[in-house]
Amino acid sequence: MEPAELAGGRDPPEPGGRPGPEPRGFVPQKEIVYNKLLPYAERLDAESDLQLAQIKCNLGRAVQLQELWPGGLFWTRKLSTYIRLYGRKFSKEDHVLFIKLLYELVSIPKLEISMMQGFARLLINLLKKKELLSRDDLELPWRPLYDMVERILYSKTEHLGLNWFPNSVENVLKTLVKSCRPYFPADATAEMLEEWRPLMCPFDVTMQKAITYFEIFLPTSLPPELHHKGFKLWFDELIGLWVSVQNLPQWEGQLVNLFARLATDNIGYIDWDPYVPKIFTRILRSLNLPVGSSQVLVPRFLTNAYDIGHAVIWITAMMGGPSKLVQKHLAGLFNSITSFYHPSNNGRWLNKLMKLLQRLPNSVVRRLHRERYKKPSWLTPVPDSHKLTDQDVTDFVQCIIQPVLLAMFSKTGSLEAAQALQNLALMRPELVIPPVLERTYPALETLTEPHQLTATLSCVIGVARSLVSGGKWFPEGPTHMLPLLMRALPGVDPNDFSKCMITFQFIATFSTLVPLVDCSSVLQERNDLTEVERELCSATAEFEDFVLQFMDRCFGLIESSTLEQTREETETEKMTHLESLVELGLSSTFSTILTQCSKEIFMVALQKVFNFSISHIFETRVAGRMVADMCRAAVKCCPEESLKLFVPHCCGVITQLTMMILLVKITRVDGKKLLLYREQLVKILQRTLHLTCKQGYTLSCNLLHHLLRSTTLIYPTEYCSVPGGFDKPPSEYFPIKDWGKPGDLWNLGIQWHVPSSEEVAFAFYLLDSFLRPELVKLQQCGDGELEMSRDDVLQSLTIVHNCLIGSGNLLPPLKGEPVTNLVPSMVSLDETKLCTGLEYDLSRENHREAIARVIRKLLNHILNNSEDDTKSLFLIIKIIGDLLQFQGSHKHEFDSRWKSFNLVKKSMENRLHGKKQHIRALLIDRVMLQHELRTLTVEGCEYKKIHQDMMRDLLRLSTSSYSQVRNKAQQTFFAALGAYNFCCRDIIPLVLEFLRPNRQDVTQQQFKGALYCLLGNHSGVCLANLHDWDCIVQTWPAIVSSGLSKAMSLEKPSIVRLFDDLAEKIHRQFETIGLDFTIPKSCVGTAELLQQSKNPSTNQVMLSSEEIKEGLKRQQEKNADALRNYENLVNSLLDGVEQRNLPWKFEHIGIGLLSLLLRDDRVLPLRAIRFFVENLNHDAIVVRKMAISAVAGILKQLKRTHKKLTINPYEISGYPKPTQILAGDRPDNHWLHYDSKSIPRTKKEWESSYFVEKTHWGYYTWPRNMVVYAGVEEQPKLGRSRADLTEAEQIIFDHFSDPKFVEQLITFLSLEDRKGKDKFNPRRFCLFKGIFRNFDDAFLPVLKPHLERLVADSHESTQRCVAEIIAGLIRGSKHWTFEKVEKLWELLCPLLRTALSNITVETYNDWGTCIATSCESRDPRKLHWLFELLLESPLSGEGGSFVDACRLYVLQGGLAQQEWRVPELLHRLLKYLEPKLTQVYKNVRERIGSVLTYIFMIDVSLPNTAPTASPCVPEFTARILEKLKPLMDVDEEIQNHVMEENGIGEEDERTQGIKLLKTILKWLMASAGRSFSTAVKEQLQLLPLFFKIAPVENDNSYDELKRDAKLCLSLMSQGLLYPHQVPLVLQVLKQTARSSSWHARYTVLTYLQTMVFYNLFVFLNNEDAVKDIRWLVISLLEDEQLEVREMAATTLSGLLQCNFLTMDSPMQIHFEQLCKTKLPKKRKRDPGSLGDTIPSAELVKRHAGVLGLGACVLSSPYDVPTWMPQLLMNLSAHLNDPQPIEMTVKKTLSNFRRTHHDNWQEHKQQFTDDQLLVLTDLLVSPCYYA
Repeated sequence: MEPAELAGGRDPPEPGGRPGPEPRGFVPQKEIVYNKLLPYAERLDAESDLQLAQIKCNLGRAVQLQELWPGGLFWTRKLSTYIRLYGRKFSKEDHVLFIKLLYELVSIPKLEISMMQGFARLLINLLKKKELLSRDDLELPWRPLYDMVERILYSKTEHLGLNWFPNSVENVLKTLVKSCRPYFPADATAEMLEEWRPLMCPFDVTMQKAITYFEIFLPTSLPPELHHKGFKLWFDELIGLWVSVQNLPQWEGQLVNLFARLATDNIGYIDWDPYVPKIFTRILRSLNLPVGSSQVLVPRFLTNAYDIGHAVIWITAMMGGPSKLVQKHLAGLFNSITSFYHPSNNGRWLNKLMKLLQRLPNSVVRRLHRERYKKPSWLTPVPDSHKLTDQDVTDFVQCIIQPVLLAMFSKTGSLEAAQALQNLALMRPELVIPPVLERTYPALETLTEPHQLTATLSCVIGVARSLVSGGKWFPEGPTHMLPLLMRALPGVDPNDFSKCMITFQFIATFSTLVPLVDCSSVLQERNDLTEVERELCSATAEFEDFVLQFMDRCFGLIESSTLEQTREETETEKMTHLESLVELGLSSTFSTILTQCSKEIFMVALQKVFNFSISHIFETRVAGRMVADMCRAAVKCCPEESLKLFVPHCCGVITQLTMMILLVKITRVDGKKLLLYREQLVKILQRTLHLTCKQGYTLSCNLLHHLLRSTTLIYPTEYCSVPGGFDKPPSEYFPIKDWGKPGDLWNLGIQWHVPSSEEVAFAFYLLDSFLRPELVKLQQCGDGELEMSRDDVLQSLTIVHNCLIGSGNLLPPLKGEPVTNLVPSMVSLDETKLCTGLEYDLSRENHREAIARVIRKLLNHILNNSEDDTKSLFLIIKIIGDLLQFQGSHKHEFDSRWKSFNLVKKSMENRLHGKKQHIRALLIDRVMLQHELRTLTVEGCEYKKIHQDMMRDLLRLSTSSYSQVRNKAQQTFFAALGAYNFCCRDIIPLVLEFLRPNRQDVTQQQFKGALYCLLGNHSGVCLANLHDWDCIVQTWPAIVSSGLSKAMSLEKPSIVRLFDDLAEKIHRQFETIGLDFTIPKSCVGTAELLQQSKNPSTNQVMLSSEEIKEGLKRQQEKNADALRNYENLVNSLLDGVEQRNLPWKFEHIGIGLLSLLLRDDRVLPLRAIRFFVENLNHDAIVVRKMAISAVAGILKQLKRTHKKLTINPYEISGYPKPTQILAGDRPDNHWLHYDSKSIPRTKKEWESSYFVEKTHWGYYTWPRNMVVYAGVEEQPKLGRSRADLTEAEQIIFDHFSDPKFVEQLITFLSLEDRKGKDKFNPRRFCLFKGIFRNFDDAFLPVLKPHLERLVADSHESTQRCVAEIIAGLIRGSKHWTFEKVEKLWELLCPLLRTALSNITVETYNDWGTCIATSCESRDPRKLHWLFELLLESPLSGEGGSFVDACRLYVLQGGLAQQEWRVPELLHRLLKYLEPKLTQVYKNVRERIGSVLTYIFMIDVSLPNTAPTASPCVPEFTARILEKLKPLMDVDEEIQNHVMEENGIGEEDERTQGIKLLKTILKWLMASAGRSFSTAVKEQLQLLPLFFKIAPVENDNSYDELKRDAKLCLSLMSQGLLYPHQVPLVLQVLKQTARSSSWHARYTVLTYLQTMVFYNLFVFLNNEDAVKDIRWLVISLLEDEQLEVREMAATTLSGLLQCNFLTMDSPMQIHFEQLCKTKLPKKRKRDPGSLGDTIPSAELVKRHAGVLGLGACVLSSPYDVPTWMPQLLMNLSAHLNDPQPIEMTVKKTLSNFRRTHHDNWQEHKQQFTDDQLLVLTDLLVSPCYYA
C-alpha cells in the first residue's frame, strides 16, 4: 500500500470551515456534504436547526395528542424530506429517539396498513447507515416485528378477503426486519430458535416458514464475545441440514442466503474449509448447465436454484485466510465453466453465468474496501489473519479474467463484462487492461465487425479511469490514451448509429479524465521526469491535431444529416429519435473536449467553429441545431472571447433563421458576460418578437427565455477537471500529474453564477418591456374590449410563457388566503420555506400574480367564445402548471439528470477506495442537483384560495370537449393534486358533480373527463381510491350511481373501458382502511422525550392535561366517525346497487366494491349479509362467485372462538424431554401416531384424547407452550335453536334451512363454468366449511338428499360440487361432538364408496383434492373412518385398471397430508401393494410409483433425526432385488416381450421380473424430484441392471421399459453424492465396465460424464476417485466395440475440458505409444474365414491412441495450448491408416477447423511455418474429381 493511502484514514476538514466562533449545540450524525458547497451554505445551519426543532416538537405533540392523522403522518413525511435535504443532520440522542418513536408507531397492532408502510419506510431510512449507531446506543425488541410479519405475510384471513394488503408490503417488512436486525438483544437468537424450531418439519409447508424466519430474523453481526449467544447456537444444526438435503427443496436457497450473510458478517470467525467442496459443488449444480448429450433436467432444479447474488457474497466472504482452499475451488469452478462463456454458446443458463461474472468482482472490491479503506466502526472488523492479501487478489483476478474476456463478445451484450472489467482493473490493472487493449486495437482496425468494436469500446470505457491514472501497478497505462483516441475518430460515422454513439461516449470519457494541454515544451525546461512522463509529454503535442480532426468529423456528420431531402418541405417539427440522440452525443462530447482544452487549443477550435458556422447555410431543423450546439459549447467554455466573435456577427445577419438559432443557443451562458451586449440583444428582441412567421417568433421567445434564465438562475459556470483551469505556465503547473485525478471534495472551488443586482435589474427591465404589453393586450381581449386573431393570442401567450419560465425563480410564489376547514388538526400543518439563494424583491409587483389574473380571465373568455382554439388552450394549461409549481427547474428534467448522473457515476466510480473519489465535473454536477432538489421540494404546500381557483380551472379544462385538451389538463391537474395538502377533499365533490344521475346538462365529454380525473395517472394520486373514509364514502357510491346518468352509454367502448379500468385500479390499489386510531401508552412516553429534547429545540411549553384530554376525546370521535362512515358506505353502496334500471355492469362494480369492505375486526352490517346470502343464487355467475367469497368471509367473521388449554406432551407420553435435539419418531411424540388398536371409538375415549390438528407439532421439537383445544363442555354450545343465534347468524340460518334456496344453490353449483377448465374450487369449500363449522349439523337433513343424488350422477360438474361439499363437511366437523361425528360418517361412508366407484378421468383430480383437503391439518385419529374406508381395497380390479389408479391417487392425497403420523397405515399399504407391483397396466404402474414415493418420503437421512417408524427403503429394496435376481444373472439383452394382457397360467419368473422392474423404474423416476434425500446405496444395486437395458441411440420408437431406464439413469446421474458414497458408485461403474454387454459399457460413460460434472468438487477432493475415473476412461478407449471407444474419447475430452483431468506428459506418452502399435500385414483371406469382421487387437490399440490424441485436441476448442501443434502433426501421420482410424483423424481435424476458424489469425501464431504448411494441406478438402 502506498503511504498516502494509509494516512488518508481520517476525514479531511469540512469544506468551507465552520462559520463564526459560536459552536453548534450538537454534533450531527452524518450530513450531506454537498450542502456545504452551495453558494448560500452559511444560511443552511440556521434553517435546518429551525426545521428539525419544528419536526421534533410537532411530531412529539401529534403523538401525545393521539393524532396519527393528519398530524403524525404530516410530520413524519417532513422528517423524510429533511433527511433527503440534509442527511442525518441531528444528534445521536435525537436519532435514537426518532427510531424508538417510529418503532413504537410501526408496531401498533391495529395500525392502518398504509400508515404502517409510511412509518416503516422512514424507519428503514433512519436505520440505513448502521455504522452511525452501535448496539450500545440502541436495542430493539424482535417480537413486535415477528408479530407484524406473522399477522401480515402469513395472514389467516387475507385469503378470505377480510384483509387487503398492498403488493409492496412484503418487501417493506423484510427490509424493515433487515434494518432492525443488528440491534436485537443478545438473547434474541435463543428465543427465536425456541420459537421456530418446532416448525421445522421437512414434509410440511411450515419448514419453508421456519427457514424464511431464520433467514430474515437471525442476527449475525454480534461481536465475537457474544458468538456463543449468536450463530454458534444454530450453525452446526442448519449447515448439517443443508449438507444432507439432496433434492433442492424451496428452502434450501434461503439457507444459502442465511449462510452468505453469516459469512460476510463474521469473516475469519468460522472455519468453512470442511464445507467448501460441497458448497462449490452445489453452486455449480445450481447454474443448471447442460452436460452430456441427452439430458433431462429435474423440473424443480429450474425453479428453486440459488440466487446468484447470495452465492457470490458467500464465496467472497470465504476467500482469503490461511488455507487458500476457496481460491483453489473458485479457480476450478471457472476452469470447468469457461467454455460456456464462449460467444457461440447460448441458452437459458447464460444469464446466470453473466450475473456471476458481473457480481463476483464487484463483491471482492467491496470486501477489499471494507478491509483496507473503510472507516472503522462498531461492526466486527476482519481479523488480520483473514484479510485478503495482495497475492489473494492476484490469484482471484487471474482465475476470472479468461471467462470475462470471452464474455466481452457475448450474445447478451458486453455490459456485464464491462462492469466486471471496471472492478477488476481497480484491483490489478496490469493483468486486466493489456488483454483488453489487445482485443481493442484490432477491433478499431477492422471495418467488417462493428459488434466487436462496440463491445471492446464499452469495455475500455469501463477501465478508462484505471488506464489513465496509471499508478504503481500499471505505469505505462496512460501512454495508450492518445493512440486510442486517434484510432477511435473514424467511429464518428453517419452511417452506423450505435458505433457513433459509443465513440462519442468513448471520447467524452477520456477527455473528461485528462486535461487536453500540450506539454511538449516541458521537455526542454525540466529534466526530473520519469521515462513514462517524458513519453507522455511528447505525445501531448498531438492533442491539438486530435481536437481539429474530431471537429472535421463532426462537420462531416452535420453535412451528411443535411443531405437527406431538404426538410423545409416536409413539415416535421421533431427530429427523429435517433437524430436527437446523436445531437445530444455530439454536443455533450464537444463541450467536454472544449472544457478540458488549454487556452491555445481552444482559440484554434473556436475560430474553426466560427468559420464553419458562417460559411455554410443549414436547414434549421437538424443541421442548424447541431451547429448551434457546437457554437454553444464554445461559448459556454470561454464566454468573453466567444461572445466577441459571435454576437456582433449574428446581430448583423439576423435575417437568417439559422443565425437566430445560433443566437438562441449561445445566450445560454454566464449572465454577467451577456450584460456587455444588452443593447444589441434588446434591439434584436424588439425586431423579432412580433415576426409573423411562427418559427421566427418562437426562436425569438426562446432567446428571451435564455436571456432571463442566464441572468437569474444560480448555476456553476465551469466543469473543468482541475479547479482554476489549465492556463498556468508549465513551469508552475504540470498537467500530466492530473491525468485521471479525482476532484477534491474539500477544495472543489466551484465558480458559481449568482445573480448580481445589475442582472436582476436587467431581468426586470426585460419583463417590463416585453411581458407588460402582452398582459395588457390579453387583459383587454379577456374583457372583450379587443378583438385578437387566434394567431395573435397564441403569439402573446408564447411570449408570456417564455417570460414566466425564464424568470421563475425571481417571482415569489402566489399569495392568498389559505382554504380552511378541510381537515381539523391540533398540530400546526405549516409549509416549510427553503432558502434557494435568492431573496425575493417584494417591493416590485409580482408578475406571477399578474399573469395568473390575466390568464384566468382569458381562459374564461376562450372557453365561452371559442373553445376550439386548442393551441392557445394547450399553452394556457402549461402556463397554469408553471404558475403553480415552477420555481426555476422542472421535476422531469431533474429526474432525468439525476438518473444520468447516477449512470455516469457508476461507469466511472472507484468502489475500491470509496470516499466520494469522483472526478470533479461529477461532484460539481451533484452539488448543482442538490441545489435543484431544494428548489423542487414542494410537498405539503398550503392550499390557498388562488390555488383553489386554478385547480377549478384545470378541472374545467379536464372536462372540456376536446380530448387532447382534456388529456394535457388532466396531467397538470394530477401533478397539482399531489402538491397541496388535503386539496383532494376540496376537489372530489366537484368532480362527482359530473356523475350525478339527475343532472341533465352533462355532455359525454364532461362525463369521460370526470372519470379520467377519478382514475388518475399511473404515478400520482387516484381520487377514486384515497385511503380515507371521508373520500371513499363519496366516490364509490357516485361511481355506482353514475350508471343512471344520461351521459353514460354502454355502447361506447371507451366509456366501458374506463369503468373497467376504474374498477380494476380500485381493486388493485385498495388496502384495508383502519377503524381504530388509538395510540398506546408506550408511544406517548417516547414522544414526550422527543418533544423535550434540546439542541435544537423550540420554546414551546409541554402539553397541558386539558389539551391531552381534548386529544383523547377527538381521537375517540375519529374512531366513531370512521365506524359511522364505514356503515354509511356499505348502506349507500347497497342503495346504489338496488336501484331499478341500473345497468348490470354497475351492479357488478358495486358488488365488487362491497366485497372489498369485508374486514376481520368488524362484522358486516346485517343488510349487507342478507344481500350477499341472497346473491348466492343470483342469475349472473360473476355475482354468484363474489357472493360465495363474501359469504365465506362473513362466516369467518361470525366464527365463535374456541377455548384452548396448555398440555405437557412429556407427561402424556410418559417419557422425559430428550437432552439434545432429536427430530423424527421419538418416544415422546409416539402418542400422536395413528394406531388402530387405540383409536377412539367410544364417546369416553374420544373425549379423553388430546387431538393435535397441525401435522408439524412434535416432529422436530415441542413448542415451549403446546396448546390444544379444551374439552367439549368448555367449547361454544352446539346444536343451537334459532332463538340462540345472533341476528347475523339467523339470516344465514333461515336461508340454508329453506329447501327451495338450497335446491337452487346446489343446481347453480353443479353447473359447468368453463368446459374442461374447471377445478375443485377452494372458495366454495371455504363456504361449506364455514357453514358446518358455525352451525354444526343443522343443515344436514336438507342437504342429505342432494348429496345422495349428486354422488350417483357421474357428470363432471356434479361430482365436483359434491366433492366440494364433502370436503367442507369433513373439515367443518372439527369441533363436533362424538355422536355428531359418528352420525356424519355413517352418512359419508356409503357416499364416498359410491363416488369412488363412479370415478372418471375428468373427476379423479377433484376427488384427490377433496380427500387431501379433508385430511389437511387434522389429527388422523379423528378421521379413522375415512382411512379405513380408503384402505379397504384400492386395487380391487373391479371397474378396470383406471378406477384402481384413481383410487390409489385419492388415497395418496389423504396419506400425504398426514406425513409422519400414520406409519401404521403406510406399512399396511406397502404390504398390500408389494404383491401387486407386477401390474400390467401402465397407468396403474405410474400411480403405484408415485404412491411408493410418498410411502418412503418419511425415510429421510437428515442430521439429528431418529430412524423412522414408517417404511424404510433399504428393507424394501432388499426384497425387490431378490425378485429381480433372474434378470441380473443373465447376460443377454433384455427384451420387453410382455404383452399388455394377462396370459392365463403362471408366467415365468423372468416375465414377472420385467413387470416388476417397470414399476420400480416409475418409482425411482417419481422420487427423483420429490424426496429430500436419495437412497444412493440402494439405487446402486439396481444400476448394473439399468445399464444393461438403457438403449444407446436416441429413438422414441423404443418400448417403455428402455425409455424409462434411460430417463432414470439420466436423473440418477444428476443426483448429488455425499463424499462417502463416491467409492461405492465407482465400484459399481468399474464392475459394469467389465460387463459383456457393450450397451452397458457405453452407458457407463454417459453416466460418468454427467455424474462427474454435477458433483465436480466432491470428486476432485478425493484423489483416489480421480485416479479411478482416469483409469476407467482410458481403459475403455481400448474397448473392442467401436461405439464404446468413440464415447470414451468424447468423455475424455469433456473431462479434460472441465479440468477434471489434466493433459499431462504420462497421458500423452501413453497415447503416442498406442499410436505406434504396428498393424499386422494384410494376408490373403482363406475362403470361408470371417477374420476381417473382428478388428485385430493391434488395430484397436492403435485406434485408441489416435482417439486419445484426438480427445486432447478437442478438449480446448477455443484456444491453442503449447502442446497442440505437435499433437496435430502426430495425428496427421495417421490419415492413411485403415478405417476406422482414418475416419477419426478426419473428424478430429474438421472439428478443430470448425472451432478455431473464428480467431484463426490469433491461433496461427502458435504454429511454426512448416506445421502451418502441413495443416493447410490437411484442412483444405481434397478435390473430389481427382
